[in-house]
Amino acid sequence: MATDRKPTAATGSGLVLTVLASSQFLMTLDASVMNVSLATVAADLGTTITGIQTAVTLYTLVMATLMITGGKIGTILGRRRAFAVGLGIYGLGSFVTTVAPNLTVLLIGWSLLEGIGAALIMPAIVALVAANFPPERRSAAYGLVAAAGAAAIAAGPLIGGAVTTFASWRYVFLGEVVLVVIILLMLRRIKDVAPAKVHLDLAGSALSVLSLGMLVFGVLRSSEWGWIQAKPGGTEILGLSPVVWLLLGGSVLLYVFLRWQTHLADRGGEPLIDPRLLRNRQLTGGLSMFFAQFTVQAGVFFAVPLFLSVVLELNALQTGLRILPLSLALLVAAGGIPKLWPHASPRRVVRLGLMSMIAGILFLVAGMDPGANAAVVAVPMVLLGLGLGALAAQLGAVTVSAVTDSQSAEVGGLQNTATNLGASLGTALIGSVLIATLSASIVAGIQADPAVPPSVKEQATTELATGVPFLSDTELRTKLESAAVPEDTSANILEVNSTARLDALRVAFSLAAFLAVGALFFTGRIPRQPVGAPDRNDIDATPASDNPE
Repeated sequence: MATDRKPTAATGSGLVLTVLASSQFLMTLDASVMNVSLATVAADLGTTITGIQTAVTLYTLVMATLMITGGKIGTILGRRRAFAVGLGIYGLGSFVTTVAPNLTVLLIGWSLLEGIGAALIMPAIVALVAANFPPERRSAAYGLVAAAGAAAIAAGPLIGGAVTTFASWRYVFLGEVVLVVIILLMLRRIKDVAPAKVHLDLAGSALSVLSLGMLVFGVLRSSEWGWIQAKPGGTEILGLSPVVWLLLGGSVLLYVFLRWQTHLADRGGEPLIDPRLLRNRQLTGGLSMFFAQFTVQAGVFFAVPLFLSVVLELNALQTGLRILPLSLALLVAAGGIPKLWPHASPRRVVRLGLMSMIAGILFLVAGMDPGANAAVVAVPMVLLGLGLGALAAQLGAVTVSAVTDSQSAEVGGLQNTATNLGASLGTALIGSVLIATLSASIVAGIQADPAVPPSVKEQATTELATGVPFLSDTELRTKLESAAVPEDTSANILEVNSTARLDALRVAFSLAAFLAVGALFFTGRIPRQPVGAPDRNDIDATPASDNPE
């Protein structure tokens, strides 16, 4: 393992871990809370659900595009100072969001200021763990920090549902302001890394922001615009969906960015990212696992609440309670594996984690049957939590231990870019497949039902071509009644919709399982020896084999 220095065990205090884990929890709480409060927030601000979804999209976009630059700024300012500056900006954004009277102010407070703050904080967290914990304790520390972030995603619906139901969504953001103040007061207990005298590559920063921004924005808009062919009546450029051009343009700019970084490195300049990092087999192996984990995780977290809140019509609080076992299992695995099996092979733990996730998702596929109730998610949530916890227990230490401690902030930027790209792709991919399957299944069901009048079949085929909303029986029944659809026809349409929803969820979960299986093929770059092992060789000197054990 390459390293510049070795922190003593004394620096790895429980308080430091609590502060860093709380910060990670804070960074990932917003989006999951907002997802269950969309309608309430929209009504409160006098806007539409589409407007709030735009705020969610922009928050993800700002974070994803600025992560790499945020990591470099951390090197220039010093990790703790960058962490503090990011917390200040994030806290200001949370306060502005708390008092937001309209959508514009919400966009400034949440999407912009909180996004900028998170881009400074999250790479710094990775670097500060490396600075405060010795190598043999980093797996456990990174595991618990990552578990805190994943727990925020899983617990967000529970927190958001409870606060929104019994008080106001604004109290969530006010609570974030209080937590930011508490963390700032404890920062002196965290060991810092001195700033380095380096220059910020402004051209590289601009290229990274533009390229990643186009890629993430294209993925996030795919469900509305279509991946390749523009949806009927939708926006198109030269006969194709704008998503195609955004992905192509982003890919070209990303290539230019990488060539520019190589050019600077070859001429002795100071690139935003050292190109040699991307040739480090252990690092790229860890980053690919982060990307895969968050792609699958985001897709599952998108589909499971739909089953609970739409198909079963549970409220936000009930939905959160059903997902809670995942958070508990994740925390147990993330903290327990490094403690009980400190010398376990990271490669084996990651593979077992992926297999546990696959098993949990397959249980969900099997459970999507008529008459299914909320109990069908209990075992899958535990298996998914154990799998995610196993990955969390290893991946952070694997990526940071692949480089010197002085490069940990850069690795933090890359790591969080990979997770944001994965989360965006997972949500968009699973979402678009789910809606496409739902639409095709409903149209086919209506066409095959002899009880549905030909006029209704023709109207349905035309109007549903752009996509079918994922509606509960109550919502659909209300719409059919307002449209004065005959009772017999309504009953048939409700039955078709019920069957189609389960078909769509089954396909969505199957795709998530396929993605998790695909990730197994890339585990060969994860090292066999645990981080901090005395005889562990430097990864650049003896690259890890791609062959299975």
